Amino acid sequence: MSFEEGMEVRREVLGDEHVDRAVERTDEFTADFQRLITEYAWGEVWTRPGLDRRTRSCITLAMLATLHHDDELAMHVKAALRNGLTREEIGEVLLQVAVYAGVSAANRAFAVAQRAFASLEP
Repeated sequence: MSFEEGMEVRREVLGDEHVDRAVERTDEFTADFQRLITEYAWGEVWTRPGLDRRTRSCITLAMLATLHHDDELAMHVKAALRNGLTREEIGEVLLQVAVYAGVSAANRAFAVAQRAFASLEP
């Protein structure tokens, strides 16, 4: 996959506004990292035929919640909605986190998701 194809997927999943902010903040120090995630994460992994984007979003939400990566989790809650998950399905993913990664991880993730949902409301 090319950088351009990765950028297209990144924009479709995360939205133009988020990607434009990331590109805007890119400097000499972060340029290689931005290229890496665009080409590899978005261009190679998110485009593989083995899983659809909804499933990839579910997995990503569970992993980010488990690892307590709250900023990334909030971003991917919004991406999951863009990928077709409902708020109820996101809640189900976070219930799975409670069982397999612990109640405290899920509690934190539910709070992050609530804030992400609220930020989308007018």
